[in-house]
Order: sequence, then C-alpha cells, then structure tokens
Amino acid sequence: MSTYKFKTTNIRGKQYVEVNERIKYLRQEDSIKNYSVITELTHFDSELVVFKCIIADENQRVIATGHAHEDRSSSNINKTSYVENCETSAVGRALAMLGIGIDASIASANEVETAIAQQDTKPAKKEEDFSHPAAAKPKAPAKKAPAKKAPAKKAPAKKEEPEADMMEKAVNYIKGHPDKRKAYDLIESKYGDQLSEQQLSGLFKFVR
Repeated sequence: MSTYKFKTTNIRGKQYVEVNERIKYLRQEDSIKNYSVITELTHFDSELVVFKCIIADENQRVIATGHAHEDRSSSNINKTSYVENCETSAVGRALAMLGIGIDASIASANEVETAIAQQDTKPAKKEEDFSHPAAAKPKAPAKKAPAKKAPAKKAPAKKEEPEADMMEKAVNYIKGHPDKRKAYDLIESKYGDQLSEQQLSGLFKFVR
C-alpha cells in the first residue's frame, strides 16, 4: 500500500488535493507510472469549452475518464485561460476516478477554487417581496433636501502607483510565493480592476 503523502490546500476549512499532486503520484508509482494521460477537446467556441480526459494503461485500455467544462465569462481567470483551466480540471477528475487523491474529495483544489471564483463574480439577484400589500404600492418621491453649502476643497488625491511598478511587484510576489496559484488569485481579487486582461494573462503564465 502506498505511503505517498499528498500536499493539500485548505479551502474554506476543507483540505483538497491539487491536480499537480495527482499527476506527480501517477508518474512515480511503479504500477501506474507508464499509464497515458490523454486529453480531448470535445467542444470549443468563443464562450464555452469542454474537455475529456482518458487514463489508459500500457495496452491502451481505458482505465478511467473525466470531463470538465468552463465558461469564458464565469471569472476573471477564465477570460484569458478558460481552455487551460478546463483541461486541468478534466485531468484532475480522470485521476480522481482512478482513485488518486480522493480521501477528502473527488474534486481537486483547482476545481473548487475555480468554482468559488465563479460564484464570487456573479452578483446576487435581489427579489422584491410583493406578499405584503404595502410592498406593491409605489413609494412617494423623496423630498428634496435643502441646497447645501459648497463643499470644502478636497485634499489632492494621492498619486496612484504606476502600472509598471504594480506589474513588477505582482510578478515578484507570484515568483516568491510557495503557492503561485493562490498568489495570482489574491492579486486578481485585489487589483484585477486595475489591470488589463493582457496583464492578467501575462501574470497567469507564472502560475503554470
């Protein structure tokens, strides 16, 4: 019985195995290290991609399969890397079906992080409550507030950090972080609105 210790990532209190850990295990276990990992792009357009992954033995017999799909518009990462993310997820699921790194969950850390990112980017819909009669009545227009005195002059805004300097710091941060995917996600969530898609794509290259 293998004594391999999978490195895990804590996501909201639960430990998940990353896809790269599953691949490392596959390539070092004598009984399965010669198995093939074959990915197939089964659907692709400008908004949606679907991948299928097959794990085959030395005789090319299919041992396990996994599928994944990604919407390009579902998160900031997917705007530039929805094809790569989808292929990684398909590989992770196929290896999970082979029984690799599934003590905590079949889903990989990469898969869960992507799902959370998609949820966080979708604004919650507000539903109006018409169950109460008062709710259906239009609100009376608010009274105009009396004219206010001219506001005092605002202090000059602080100069924003130059974009080039921000990119340099972001690259150095990702390079020096032990979990480059986490480092990228942190930068994207905090400064994503200040960086272009091209810059985010450039930073993501340091994750792979």
